[in-house]
Amino acid sequence: MALRRGVDLQFGSIWHDLSWLLPQVRGTLADVGCGAQPFRDLLRPEVRYVGVDIEDAQGRFGRRAPRDGGGGSTPGEGAPGEGAPGEGAADTRYFSGDLLPLADGEADTVLCTETLEHVLETASFLRELRRALASGGRLILTVPFAARWHFVPQDYWRFTPAGLEHVLTQAGFCEVRIYARGGALAVAGYKVLGLVVLLLAGQGREGAAGTLSRLAGLCLLPVAAVGALLGNLGLKFPGTAEDTLGYTVVARTGPALRDSALRGPKSA
Repeated sequence: MALRRGVDLQFGSIWHDLSWLLPQVRGTLADVGCGAQPFRDLLRPEVRYVGVDIEDAQGRFGRRAPRDGGGGSTPGEGAPGEGAPGEGAADTRYFSGDLLPLADGEADTVLCTETLEHVLETASFLRELRRALASGGRLILTVPFAARWHFVPQDYWRFTPAGLEHVLTQAGFCEVRIYARGGALAVAGYKVLGLVVLLLAGQGREGAAGTLSRLAGLCLLPVAAVGALLGNLGLKFPGTAEDTLGYTVVARTGPALRDSALRGPKSA
């Protein structure tokens, strides 16, 4: 995991912010678009975890919750929505359609990492997240910015801070706080790493062209190491954030029932 955080700068930047935010969570957390649940271990043991993902997550994104995910709620128990829970962790609910398999106000916190860019109807999706949150509940959301077009053709959007604040406010959220993940140096390192990985993969070519691409990638591995180093320095010392890897957002649904404000992620 530590190696992945150092090389996969997008993942590492998200993990950095969530390692500060998730230990503050109490009650029930719904992880919408949970995939393989890489951030679950950052939660306190007493937090009730509910994973949520689409039925065809494996086919579309090559990911699915592990079967031996921890305890928690029975999939689909007492939850509205379409579709039946699929195979996977016992506390993960799978669905199809537009309605999340979560009861009104079921979650104290909703976590939604790198998912919004894959949702075509963002307004209705954000309203569903709000519906699933209790009064005073918190949304923790991450989106990419300087990321390649991925999972074609299901990657639809890149959001700016102004755009995020607009769509979240329109969906009924308040106290929207947006944190940039890294600055220009982190983005430069990320792009260098991405180029080397693309070359090592042969750029999708076969024969001599693919072989030459892989050889070029091997020759550039030292450059990739420098890119990883610079990228991680860019995460620790972001400077101005007009160019950034992505954004982490914390928002609230309404009047808080208790003093449970989340403190934002540390800058370093």
